[in-house]
Amino acid sequence: MSLPDLIEILPPVTLERAEITVPGSKSLTNRALVLAALAAGETELRGALWSEDTEIMVECLRELGFLVTVAPDPGEPANRTLTVYGQGGRVPRGGTAAQPLELFVGNAGTAARFLAALVCLGEGAYRLQGVPRMHERPQAALFAALRELGYRVESPNDRLPAVIHGAGPRPGACRVSVAESSQFASALLLCARVGAWTVEVTGDNAEELPYVEMTRQLLAAFPAGGGRFDIEADASSGSYFLAADWLLGGAGRVRVARWPASGWQVDARFPRFLPLPDAVSRARDLGDSILTAMVLAPFAERPVQFTDLGRLRVQECERVAAMRTELTRCGVRVVEDGDTLTIFPAATGLHGAEIETYQDHRVAMSFAILGLKVPGIKIKNPACVRKTFPNFFQKLAAPPPRGLGVELRNPAAGHRLGWEELAGS
Repeated sequence: MSLPDLIEILPPVTLERAEITVPGSKSLTNRALVLAALAAGETELRGALWSEDTEIMVECLRELGFLVTVAPDPGEPANRTLTVYGQGGRVPRGGTAAQPLELFVGNAGTAARFLAALVCLGEGAYRLQGVPRMHERPQAALFAALRELGYRVESPNDRLPAVIHGAGPRPGACRVSVAESSQFASALLLCARVGAWTVEVTGDNAEELPYVEMTRQLLAAFPAGGGRFDIEADASSGSYFLAADWLLGGAGRVRVARWPASGWQVDARFPRFLPLPDAVSRARDLGDSILTAMVLAPFAERPVQFTDLGRLRVQECERVAAMRTELTRCGVRVVEDGDTLTIFPAATGLHGAEIETYQDHRVAMSFAILGLKVPGIKIKNPACVRKTFPNFFQKLAAPPPRGLGVELRNPAAGHRLGWEELAGS
């Protein structure tokens, strides 16, 4: 069944012991897909996330002529084993100037940026487009770097939709700023070996540099000649269950299986921030899981400052405004000052609300965790979690030890949602 338009979270009385498996890392899956396509041989990606963003990447690779097969994962329903038949640096298909090959990237920033660099290695013209929000997100620094390397990029406002003309490998050098997104640098680095590009990463945006380092570490570890590569669990997805344990006083009753240990994912630091300190930085401390931390802040003993949030404004939605608006809707005092949100303790004044998710998976999942403590939290458009964690609500509802055993309701129909029903959503 598909998820209803509104899901209500009923707070549990207590938490039983649970060990939750979470899907593979989206960031690593989409990076690995590009490297596998460029590899000289067959690559098996195990533990790969199978969600909206990664499905989009696979479909685009298929449009480009790469063979990608999909098989079930024995350990996690939201994962797949993906086998990619690399072409040794060749992009099999391209369009013409009159009829570019069309690639639809949805609202997947990794797909949009990584494919923009990848198609430069092809021969022909490629038109990248997505949903309206994707057309608002920045691309200028990446397009400037591609032009510096000698590739032709047609975009009237340096955003999507754009037509990119591939010309194969073109040895050269470029500079790219990470001021707006690390994905610009990662896109170039992923394709640099085949393109014979020298990439200089500029900008002092500290919050983005760990994602560039993830790309560099992956490049060093990936089998360029084909082989097997294991995708580790997604730390951002795991943060919700560690937050649930802390919020409900579980004292370690809830664990995340195979917590990522490579050090590549910035959100693997999340356990260090429980309980929350007085200040949490998007630049120095946490990545996407900073939204998870924000819904815990009303239960802190003192106000918590969340700083360096500028990057959140240009992601799936304007996340700074979204978190301020929805926390305020629940009775929390939130002060916005530039790129800082200060969230004040409100444990006794919180109340339920219908949460607008802005089509943003992380807003939806973060407020679902708040609903474990606050009665009356209802999540609008819960299906947006398909972007990175398609079985998130099933994990909440499944009986321990595989899930948290939380009761979920469809308010419109007035009935409980069984976890077996959610399994098919």
